Amino acid sequence: MCLAIPALVVELLPNDMARIDLDGVRKDISLSLVEGVAAGDYVIVHVGFALQRLDSDEAAETLAMFAELGKTA
Repeated sequence: MCLAIPALVVELLPNDMARIDLDGVRKDISLSLVEGVAAGDYVIVHVGFALQRLDSDEAAETLAMFAELGKTA
């Protein structure tokens, strides 16, 4: 099973890279698979790659579900 997580793009970097924030954790990822990403966008991230852009409402809903699952684990 694979898990892809919504993350906020906080900074665009050279060479199709970006810095993301995921609940306070910052990580550099590749944007080579997705076009038109800007700082402030949400992307779905899996193994260091953005797979697609995600609108902020859908990202918030998904992150809330992950948080709720964490409370029941």
